[in-house]
Amino acid sequence: MFARVRPYLPTAIIALLIVYFGWQALTGDRGLLGQGARKAALAQETAELQRLEAQRHDLEARVELLRDDHLSRDLLEERARVILGFADPRDYVIRIQEAHPARS
Repeated sequence: MFARVRPYLPTAIIALLIVYFGWQALTGDRGLLGQGARKAALAQETAELQRLEAQRHDLEARVELLRDDHLSRDLLEERARVILGFADPRDYVIRIQEAHPARS
């Protein structure tokens, strides 16, 4: 019986390899069916990168204003008030009470 199947064995192995690699090309990590998910993830990561770059640019500008060679008094005063928790007597302070959950 093995003698009858033996001539077809290389063809069967090649056919199985073609099916395996075809299946991986469609459904694998980098397959054609996963292309939409990769594009969506790339768009999300690109948006996050742009947000972080804008935040970094803002922080760099604020740090530049706090350097010794040209110190911004307004920014220094603002940071000192935030850190120490003080307010200028001329400032308007609006206190917001936290909403307490309803008791049942």
